[in-house]
Amino acid sequence: MKVTVKKMNRFLMFKLPSAYLCGVKLKELDSKKAVVKVTHKWINQNPFNSMYFAVQSMAAELSTGAIVIKKIQESGKKISMLVINHNGTFTKKATGLITFVCNDGALIDTAIKNTIETGEGQTIVMRAVGTNEKGEQVSAYEFEWSIKIKSKK
Repeated sequence: MKVTVKKMNRFLMFKLPSAYLCGVKLKELDSKKAVVKVTHKWINQNPFNSMYFAVQSMAAELSTGAIVIKKIQESGKKISMLVINHNGTFTKKATGLITFVCNDGALIDTAIKNTIETGEGQTIVMRAVGTNEKGEQVSAYEFEWSIKIKSKK
C-alpha cells in the first residue's frame, strides 16, 4: 500500500481520533518533507485563548512520523517505529492557522539502511517547526524516533 496524504488522513480518523477531532491534517508528503496544518478552534484551545500545546505536539509529531511511515513502507521491510523522546519550545501564542513543517526526510534513509543491514535498532532526531499565518514561528519540536527490524516470532 502506497502512503499518501489521503490515506494518512483516513488513518488519523480511525487510529488517532483525538488528532482528527482537533483538526490536525496532513497536507503534503514526499520523501523529503511533510506539512501538517491545524487551525485554532474552540475544541483545541487552552484557557489562554490559544492552541493547547498537546494539539501542537500532535501536529508536529505527525509531520515527522508521516515521513518515517512513508520511508518504512518504501523499504519493503517490517520495521517498528516508536517516539522515545521529544522536546518542544514555544515562542508565540498559537492562534489562527498553524503549519508544521518537517524537512528531515533525508535523515531517515541512513537509519533505515543501517537497521536493515545490521539488524540493530537506530535512533534519529527529526525537527518540526510551527508557524502562524504571518510566517512567525510559534513552536519548534524535536522528536527522537527509534526504528528496528521486527523480529520473526
